[in-house]
Amino acid sequence: MKLVICEFMDDASVAKLAADFDTLYDPTLVDRRPELLAALANADGLIVRNRTQVDRALLEAALRLRVVGRLGVGLDNIDLPACEGRQIAVIPATGANARAVAEYVIGTAMALLREAYTRSTETASGSWPRAALSNGRELFGKTLGLIGFGGIGQLTASLAHALGVAVIAHDPMIAPDAPIWKKSGTKPKTLDELLAQADIVSLHVPLTDQTRNLIDKNALSKMKAGAILINTARGGIIDEAALGNALRSGHLGGAAIDVFHQEPLPVGNVLADAPNLILTPHIAGVTTESNTRVSALIAERVAGHLNQAGPS
Repeated sequence: MKLVICEFMDDASVAKLAADFDTLYDPTLVDRRPELLAALANADGLIVRNRTQVDRALLEAALRLRVVGRLGVGLDNIDLPACEGRQIAVIPATGANARAVAEYVIGTAMALLREAYTRSTETASGSWPRAALSNGRELFGKTLGLIGFGGIGQLTASLAHALGVAVIAHDPMIAPDAPIWKKSGTKPKTLDELLAQADIVSLHVPLTDQTRNLIDKNALSKMKAGAILINTARGGIIDEAALGNALRSGHLGGAAIDVFHQEPLPVGNVLADAPNLILTPHIAGVTTESNTRVSALIAERVAGHLNQAGPS
């Protein structure tokens, strides 16, 4: 059986798969679409991250495909109805990168509240901006608002509680009387209540028709003055132009954005000159440790599915 891996994966997991399957591993293949489609002509399995578009054209080129392993949890780059129609299993790495994302949220929140860690060059140059950087804020005693309260949101809440942070959350998929609220020490809120009360707002929802531009000009205006916004979920949930304006006006105290409407982020984008802004290239869930966990999980589950299915 043949397996194609077209984005980066932990070497040990690749080696394990290669011992059992005819494995093509090329982490740059995602950028050469015609070659990728050709390689899939006789492939039984495919392993991707978020950049590979598993759309109808790809599926039509992969007539033997039985399983798609996703090195991550977001599935918006995979045509799920088309996969279901072909009885192709789609396996995400649910939970394996949750700690990496949760730590990113807490770490960037602390950095943005303190406002000092992105200005090392001023101190190094001898200007000594002690007075200007003495108005940073502490995380302790703040309120974290989580929009979406699945596994990553719940782990983020746990880390926040340990640092003396109150946590509120909005998730219409979880009933107000569900046991998880009491168990996690988190209070459920409506979206408007959360925006009005949270010092830090962090997004943990998929990109859907309902969440597209969920955080627009109107939603940003409802946030507390000086609040922090963090997005590790998906680009398109935030109106990036409105966010840039909210930062420049001083209404928001800062933002950390890891995902964007267009990736890579284009030169001259609407966020380029916004203050107290941390921009990262879709890596919140990617650390040395999480890559090992994610890769091992997907290798095991994809191999299990192929072995269970047997020869095509």
